[in-house]
Amino acid sequence: MTKGGETAALGAVRGEALARLRGHRAIAVIRTDAIAVGLAMAQAAAEGGLRALEVTWTCHQPAALVATLRRALPDCWIGAGTLRSPGAVQEAIAAGAQFCFMPHTDPAAIAVAVQANIPAIPGALSPTEVVSAWEAGASAVKIFPADAVGGPAYIKALAPVLPDIPLVPTGGITPTNAGDFWAAGAAAVGLASCIFPPEAIAAADWATVGTLAQRLAKTAAPWQQRIGVSNPP
Repeated sequence: MTKGGETAALGAVRGEALARLRGHRAIAVIRTDAIAVGLAMAQAAAEGGLRALEVTWTCHQPAALVATLRRALPDCWIGAGTLRSPGAVQEAIAAGAQFCFMPHTDPAAIAVAVQANIPAIPGALSPTEVVSAWEAGASAVKIFPADAVGGPAYIKALAPVLPDIPLVPTGGITPTNAGDFWAAGAAAVGLASCIFPPEAIAAADWATVGTLAQRLAKTAAPWQQRIGVSNPP
């Protein structure tokens, strides 16, 4: 990378990633052991208005699920999460993942995404960790677990001193407090069980999932910015 940790190509990826994060504001995180269930979860969330979807690499056959969602939901932004190694990042990108979340900061894993021009969003907590992730090539930095370190107050403390680094808190985010995180300076937030309650998933109650997604999408609407980027196949 050039001085400042950014090449022209990386700058373009970061710009597109930020536009998408601010355009969607909320990322629905899918965890499941069945591809058919994952597809139904994604479809219900998308129909409710949440079109940024993350498949965790703790799912059964996550690469197959990512590929399935890319085919079934071409208007959605589909990515992968819980990627703990360079190999996992490679698998996710090969399956069609359009962004890669990691629970930690691994420069080698970030480099795989950077080389493929795919946004890498590694996990970090302290200012030192956040800056290190950014200098390694991150397009944004996941703050996890956000609720355990102060919630919106922690994001509000970080954002002003790191204004060039998009922050994406996850952990303890709900439709009720998501607005507090956006107001504190978060580019987007990640949510899982509050959109996909285990009891609703077990009962295949997709109407409930759709209603929860719709409520969050309505909350996010005033914070969303126009997404002026492409969505390549």
